[in-house]
Amino acid sequence: MDSHNLDEFRRRWQEELAQAQAVRKRRRPEAAERRPRRPEVFPGRGEQASGYLALAQGLLEGAGRPPAALVTRTERQDAASRSRSPPARGGAGGGEQLVDQLIRDLNEMDDVPFFDIQLPYELAINIFQYLDRKDLGRCAQVSKTWKVIAEDEVLWYRLCQQEGHLRESSISDYSCWKLIFRECRAKEHMLRTNWKTRKGAVSELEHIPDAVLCDVHSHDGVVIAGYTSGDVRVWDTRTWDYVAPFLDSEYDGDEDEPGMQPYASFVRINSSLAVAAYEDGVLNIWDLRTGKYPIHRFEHDARIQALALSPDDATIATASAFDVVMLHPNEKGHLQIAAEFEVQKLVDYLEIVPDTGRYPVAVATAGDLVYLLKADDSARTLHYVYGQPVTCLDVSANQAAFGVKSLGWVHEGNKILVYSLEAERCLSKLGNALGDFTCVNLRDSPPHLMVSGNMDRRVRIHDLRSDKIALSLSAHQLGVSAVQMDDWKIVSGGEEGLVSVWDYRMNQKLWEVHSRHPVRHISFNSHSLITANVPYERVVRNSDLDGFATHRRHRGLIHAYEFAVDQLTFQSAVPVCRSSCDPMAGHNYDLALAFPYDSV
Repeated sequence: MDSHNLDEFRRRWQEELAQAQAVRKRRRPEAAERRPRRPEVFPGRGEQASGYLALAQGLLEGAGRPPAALVTRTERQDAASRSRSPPARGGAGGGEQLVDQLIRDLNEMDDVPFFDIQLPYELAINIFQYLDRKDLGRCAQVSKTWKVIAEDEVLWYRLCQQEGHLRESSISDYSCWKLIFRECRAKEHMLRTNWKTRKGAVSELEHIPDAVLCDVHSHDGVVIAGYTSGDVRVWDTRTWDYVAPFLDSEYDGDEDEPGMQPYASFVRINSSLAVAAYEDGVLNIWDLRTGKYPIHRFEHDARIQALALSPDDATIATASAFDVVMLHPNEKGHLQIAAEFEVQKLVDYLEIVPDTGRYPVAVATAGDLVYLLKADDSARTLHYVYGQPVTCLDVSANQAAFGVKSLGWVHEGNKILVYSLEAERCLSKLGNALGDFTCVNLRDSPPHLMVSGNMDRRVRIHDLRSDKIALSLSAHQLGVSAVQMDDWKIVSGGEEGLVSVWDYRMNQKLWEVHSRHPVRHISFNSHSLITANVPYERVVRNSDLDGFATHRRHRGLIHAYEFAVDQLTFQSAVPVCRSSCDPMAGHNYDLALAFPYDSV
């Protein structure tokens, strides 16, 4: 090789080497060629080396070396190792030294991480499954091959499941899970915005004439209510159909004498059963899938003081006098008495522990005693301190939380105790408030958190890991009566009838709604909210003496909010305007009401 060709090669080589180094610094390697059948997970050398290979091939031919020397990486490494020895003198030796330096530079280009390896597609999926949505989006911009892997349906299906979207769906239900994931996140953002701005629809569930609301419960959008007239009514707010069926109690009294049927003092509902307890000790159980007539009737000797229904199965627990009875279906599906327990005092609160398997478990409080009731064992005392009554109770799958009122000469402050149901020991003592804890929500709270309400007007978020109060909000003037939280908001109800929604991350109240009676029930999910204002008095006021509106205010209210509807709350149609065009008789009026504009 003459000196002119050598100088020309050195100049072109330095220019292309500088360009290749600039590309490497920007970390934007060009996509390599894909395999015919299966894409290469990590491509090999880019096209930057094509100029080097052409020049090196010409040099090797001029230097008397075969072009096959560039075929494998091993031979280039051998050449690079030989180049560490002192170079030979002469023009040919200088050319071979430049070729060896070129080979070392090519080896450095191949040493870019993960770009010199070819992996099976399944192994690449296992690696990419540890990335979140942002990292998958970045990987999809690297090359065409990485884009195919980053948009695999398995990865986006797992992301949907991890973030709680479409948990009951299988991977074959949709063809593009990345698009489904994007739509779910957009819907979640829209719902959160509607919650913050109170954008949606609100409806008041239709009341029963000449009856006062006694108790309300809901499960997954299905609401049940019991009245002083003995009527039990059910609404399904998921379909916005408020023509609710009456559940027949099969009462044997005289139908011509109104008010003779005992009050429906407690009502509970889950996905399959509805339960109502009456003042005379009768317990009626309905199957929501079969009809409005009860499938089981159980009679107690005394008034039922507490009622609990499992949210997962058909387990029912009742407390009457000093006895606690647990009903559980047998192998044929018929309800039967699974266990009976005798306690020392009258039961105040009763809850069924979820996910207990074959043998149901319940927790009951009676004065200053807390009992752990297992169907396959006798009643066991979980907590007892003389003179410190329990003021509220809630349970989760493995824990129980209850408020304790401190009395005596040494006032230690009212606390919430958290017990492990497996170890049957106290895990945490939370709070040190002057007022009584009136409500606590452990089951619906995020992991390691718990929310409580107190008579000192405050709503508190407790951190179960550090046993400290994470946040305290001054919420209601007459005390907190109901509370629930999720991963970003709190909904609380007060004795004065105020329902407040808080963004506890910002320590800010978003909006509030006021009604006449205390808030006794709050239940919400991502898109709906159910609230119930239950009166203190259960005396029916005479509608002839008072006005119709006045009489209505004394009966209690149930409101259903739907935030998936894209309209303002105060602009939403009232329930009567969503009814059909059929005439219906008005209360205490001798005329028919018709709405021809309903279909507009």
